[in-house]
Amino acid sequence: MSRKKTIKQVFENIEVLDAGAKGKTIAKAPDGRVIFLSNTVPGDVVDIQTFKKRKSYFEGKAIAFHKYSEKRTEPKCEHFGTCGGCKWQDMDYKFQLEYKQNEVENNLKRIGHIDLPEVEPILGSEKQYFYRNKMEFSFSDSRWLTLEEIQSDEDLGDKNALGFHIPGMWDKILDVRKCWLQEDPSNTIRNAVKAFALKHSMEFFNTRQQSGFLRTMMLRTSSTGDIMVLIQFFKEDKDNRELLLDYLKETFPEITSLQYVINGKANDTIYDQEVICYSGKDHILEEMEGLKFKINAKSFYQTNSDQAFELYKITRNFAGLTGNELVYDLYTGTGTIAQFVAKQAAKVIGVEAVPDAITAAKENAQLNGIDNVDFYVGDMKSVFNDDFINQHGHPDVIITDPPRDGMHKDVVQQILNISPERIVYVSCNSATQARDLQLMDSDYKVIKSQAVDMFPQTHHVENVVLLERR
Repeated sequence: MSRKKTIKQVFENIEVLDAGAKGKTIAKAPDGRVIFLSNTVPGDVVDIQTFKKRKSYFEGKAIAFHKYSEKRTEPKCEHFGTCGGCKWQDMDYKFQLEYKQNEVENNLKRIGHIDLPEVEPILGSEKQYFYRNKMEFSFSDSRWLTLEEIQSDEDLGDKNALGFHIPGMWDKILDVRKCWLQEDPSNTIRNAVKAFALKHSMEFFNTRQQSGFLRTMMLRTSSTGDIMVLIQFFKEDKDNRELLLDYLKETFPEITSLQYVINGKANDTIYDQEVICYSGKDHILEEMEGLKFKINAKSFYQTNSDQAFELYKITRNFAGLTGNELVYDLYTGTGTIAQFVAKQAAKVIGVEAVPDAITAAKENAQLNGIDNVDFYVGDMKSVFNDDFINQHGHPDVIITDPPRDGMHKDVVQQILNISPERIVYVSCNSATQARDLQLMDSDYKVIKSQAVDMFPQTHHVENVVLLERR
């Protein structure tokens, strides 16, 4: 049976009304159905061509602009609109913050049915560009071509790329000349690596054929000035590998950690791979309020260091610690929040499901001379049994910072069974946060909420909520 074709429709002179989830903007068709758009700003007046039709909504794109919104600003990046990494770069930053604040509040009210007694204004980022401390780039031997390039009769020359995946296309890589997300020498190193690889005829990766030599490159920077570069090779080629790594070592002496991985499997994740330190240390150091954190190639650390500091300060403030409390820190990762609040608590227990993260957390606690923090590996759904509570004590405060999917309902129930006085819920997804808050509503009242913008030029936003037992 052939697939039913979507009938494309064109709506003329439509005003874009709002910004919605996942970076989409919202308009309404003449029949009242919502239209989700990806290339407009609220306030634009446009002609829209739809490419997907559902019972209650359309998806489409603007094909002509009759009026540009006053909320617009000129994007800085030459790759804007193709890359897809900074979807809101054409929206003035003050309006980005406004829409992020609205999204958080709407999710808490609509999904969580939460009556918000106190909502602090969103905390914007002083750095609106060059704020990320980690970037990952992919090599490709068949770069993404624009429509103009495809239609051109001219010789396109080099087809290799070192850059980002085109949104929704796992095998298409946009060649990036300048990225506005990570401070130099990030751009300089990336461009130098590409030029050197081309000069020496090194093979760039082909995702479909699973062939080539150069696969990915990760750059991590820190507030202490450390720089980590990790090159992922698809296969071992000792001569070319050492040629490239020696070039990086000699040309960029500021690199404090030069590492590599040989990964011949189907996907490019490194978490199940051996990371080999070629030069320097096997980690970089991050510092926050006098605390030092070792960050290795596999470590999770908030990608906006400055805003992470602000996020953790808000978390600690919401916890209301006096020095006498026992605190449980769930999804503790490498223990950054646990150690950040430790000096104002009697004891902190950090729990995380990833063994490597707990190993790093223990090392960092020892590095910082913190002796009132203990870390344990465990599945959040089952770790908080009676034996665990009897052994480690009943917490006065629980801090939870789960992944985007939020907490499993069994974890929520465990928290309700433990029944601490206060819960501080840190979330990178206010929709799943609101869902979890609704599950706790009979036992806990939301006292206050504050959003933190960790990712300017994008729709992503963190939110911190304080709950107290009813």
